[in-house]
Amino acid sequence: MITLKGDSIYLRALEPQDLEFIYSIENDENIWQVSNTQTPYSRFLIKQYLENAHQDIYEAKQLRLAICQDEDFPAIGLIDLFDFDPRNNRAGIGIVVQKEENQGKNIGSEALELLIKYSFYNLNLHQLYANIGVQNVASVALFTKFGFKKIGIKKDWILYHNHYQDEAIYQLINKQI
Repeated sequence: MITLKGDSIYLRALEPQDLEFIYSIENDENIWQVSNTQTPYSRFLIKQYLENAHQDIYEAKQLRLAICQDEDFPAIGLIDLFDFDPRNNRAGIGIVVQKEENQGKNIGSEALELLIKYSFYNLNLHQLYANIGVQNVASVALFTKFGFKKIGIKKDWILYHNHYQDEAIYQLINKQI
């Protein structure tokens, strides 16, 4: 079981009791724009996902961790490695902190820093990338704070409320390898 500890938060593996939390995030239409989700998920599908969450990142090609603040386990966000490519030593990275009252408190920064370190020093990844809508100023600020560089724009990439929006791709190269 993975647990990564920071100063005020920790990242842990998903647990069966995360079902309702994940259900609320996956079915929050306000988040769909950043998560590339288009349809709701059932509790049944999420339960099946949680039953397979024990799979190794090399098997599942992804790693989803809960962001927590205290020891009684409730998750306040999720952080993911996705499109894990061990041959080329790279993965995509995404993060969501669910409630506004938890945003702007350095939670996202601490979680991102923990997962970057884990990715580079434990998984020996050469690079991470993030796809961020150009209107998402908070995410751009978060990722660039850690050295992610914008390497391109995907024009009219996301259809949101009948308008197309651009999406930028940001990349962080591990200079230690």
